[in-house]
Amino acid sequence: MCGLLVFLSCDGTADRSALAAALERLHHRGPDETSMVADGGVVFGFTRLAIIDRAHSRQPGQYRHWTVAFNGEIYNYRQLREQLAREHGATFATEGEAEVLAAAFHHWGPSAVGRLRGMFAAVLWDAASGTLHAIRDPFGIKPLYHLRTPDGLYLASEKKALMPFAGGAARIGAAQLSHYLTLQYVPEPATLHPAVHRLPAGHALTCRVGQEPQIRRHFEPALRPVPRPAADAIAAVRDALRESVHAHLQSEVPLGAFLSSGVDSTAVVALAREVHPGIRVYTAGFDDPRYSEIEAASETAAALGVDLTATLVRDEEVIEALPRIVWHLDDPVADPAIVPLYFLCRAAARDVTVVLSGEGADELFAGYEIYREPSALAAVAGLPDPLRRGLRAVAGVLPEGMRGRSFLQRATTPIGERYYGNARIFGADEKARLMRGPAEPHTAVTAPIFRAAQGLDEVSTMQYVDLHTWLPGDILTKADRMSMAHSLELRVPFLDRAVYAAAASLPPELKLSPHATKHALREAVRGLVPDAVVNRRKLGFPTPTRVWLRGPIGEWAADVLSETPVDHLIDIEHVQRLLAAHRRSAGDHSRKVWTVLMFCLWYTQQPATASLYTAVP
Repeated sequence: MCGLLVFLSCDGTADRSALAAALERLHHRGPDETSMVADGGVVFGFTRLAIIDRAHSRQPGQYRHWTVAFNGEIYNYRQLREQLAREHGATFATEGEAEVLAAAFHHWGPSAVGRLRGMFAAVLWDAASGTLHAIRDPFGIKPLYHLRTPDGLYLASEKKALMPFAGGAARIGAAQLSHYLTLQYVPEPATLHPAVHRLPAGHALTCRVGQEPQIRRHFEPALRPVPRPAADAIAAVRDALRESVHAHLQSEVPLGAFLSSGVDSTAVVALAREVHPGIRVYTAGFDDPRYSEIEAASETAAALGVDLTATLVRDEEVIEALPRIVWHLDDPVADPAIVPLYFLCRAAARDVTVVLSGEGADELFAGYEIYREPSALAAVAGLPDPLRRGLRAVAGVLPEGMRGRSFLQRATTPIGERYYGNARIFGADEKARLMRGPAEPHTAVTAPIFRAAQGLDEVSTMQYVDLHTWLPGDILTKADRMSMAHSLELRVPFLDRAVYAAAASLPPELKLSPHATKHALREAVRGLVPDAVVNRRKLGFPTPTRVWLRGPIGEWAADVLSETPVDHLIDIEHVQRLLAAHRRSAGDHSRKVWTVLMFCLWYTQQPATASLYTAVP
C-alpha cells in the first residue's frame, strides 16, 4: 500500500523540490518509506506502507525498459509470475508485485490488466516507446487522480498532492457542486475542481510526451442472469466468497477485520477465522443505543469466538475530528457514516496494519432497501400511460408532505429519472433556490449509465447505476480515505472478480426475498454465521446526525456556517434557516444541513483561488 505521485514532463525537466514537497502530503498513505526516481522525462514519487517484506521490492520498480509505481495488492501475482516465467522466460530480480506488473505489461501489453486480481492503481512508464500507462482496478477500490498542465501530466493517489500544480485552474465547478448537493459526493470522473479528474474505476490511461491522455475502459460490470438451479447459484456464491476471503489474508503484519451487526462483515469474519482463528475484530457505536451496533456486534463476536474491540464515539470528538476527516477526503463526502468509520480505523490501527471489511456486498447482492422500490411501485407503474399521467397530475396538487404524494410521484416517474442512488439530498427545485450558479440535473450523470443498462430488470438496473456511481463515489472513497488517514490497509473481499462473477449471474428472484435483501448471500452463509445475523436487516454503522445537530454539534455547525465565506456559491442564510428549524424540531433537515456543513469545512481548507467560481462542466 502506498501513495503515488508521478509527473510526465513535456520538455524533460521537473522541479524535484516541488514534487518532493507535494509527495509529503501523501505521507499518511506510506509512512514506512519515501522515494523518488527520475527516468527520462518521468519522475516517480512513492510512499510505502510495508505489508509483506518481499526481498528487494522497493518501489518504483523496474523490469527491462519499464518503470512502475504501484498502490494496492495483486493477490494472484505469484501465479502471474510463474506464468510469465513459463511462457516468456521472464526472470525477476525481486519478490514483489511491482516487477511482476511491469513484466506483465511488457509481455502481454495493456491487456495484462484483465489478468490482475486485486485492488490497484498503478502508473507504468515504457521508456522504449515513450508511453505512460495508468490503470485502476475494476471497482475503484484504490484512487488515482490526474491533472494536465502546460508543463506536463501529473498523477497522484490523492488530489491534495496535485493542487500545488493546479495554479489558476483551482476553481470550483458549478456542475460538480450541483451534483454534490444532490448525491452527497462528486461523481467520477469529476472533482470539485474541474481541472483535476479521477481516472474512473475500471479504466486505463495512456499518454505520450506532449500529447493529450487517452482514456479507455478495461472492465465493464455486466449483470446478466444465468438460468440454473438456485442451490447451484448459492453454492457458487459461497465458494467464491470463501476463496476470496482466504486470498485477502496474505500479510506479514498484524491483520484484523471490521464487524458491524450485519451479514456482510460477519460473513467475512466467519470465513477469515477458518484460516486465522484468533483474528481480532473491531466495531464502533455511540452513546445513544438507537444508533449503536456495539451490542449486536458483541453478541456476534461471542458466537464466532473472536475478540472484539469496541469504540464509542463522543460528540466532542466529532467536532475535533471533522476538519481532519474532510482534509483526508480531498472533496467533501457528506455520508455521516464517515465519522464512525474514521474512529473505527483509528482504533484498529493501534493493533493491526491490515483489516478486512464488507464493502461492495450491497451493490453486488442487492442489499439496499431501496432496491425493493420497483416491486412496491409495480401496481401503479404498470398502469396505462394516460392513467399514470392523470395520477401524476393529482400528485402535483397534493400538499407537500401529504401521505401518498411521494409514492404517486415516484410510481409515475420513469426509473431513469427517479433513481440516482441511495442519497437524495437537495432536489432540483431546492437547488435552484440554494445555488448562486446554474444547477445541473442528476440525469446528466445517470442518463448514459441507464442507456448502457438497457435490457436489465429494474433491480439490476439500480445495482448497475450504483456500481458506477455510489460504490466508487461514496462507499470506496470513504473506506480508502478513512483507513489511509491512519496508515491502515483496508481490503474488501466482496469486490473480487470471482465473487462479482457469481453475483452478476444471479436471477432477480435470488436477490430479494419477500422478507429480506441479499437473499442469495444470506443463504450462502447460512450455517457459517449465526441465524440472528442471517435474518437481521441492514444497519451499516448508523450515525445520529439528527440528534447531533440539536445539541452542541449543532451549535458548532451554526458557527461554521456563519463564518465560512461561501455566500457567493450557496444561499447560506437558507441553510441557516434549515438548521434553526431543525434545532427547534420543526422538521428533520439534518442531511441537508450536514451536506452543506461538510462543504463549508472543505472550503475553508482550500487556497485563495477556490473563491473563483466557474461554470465549466
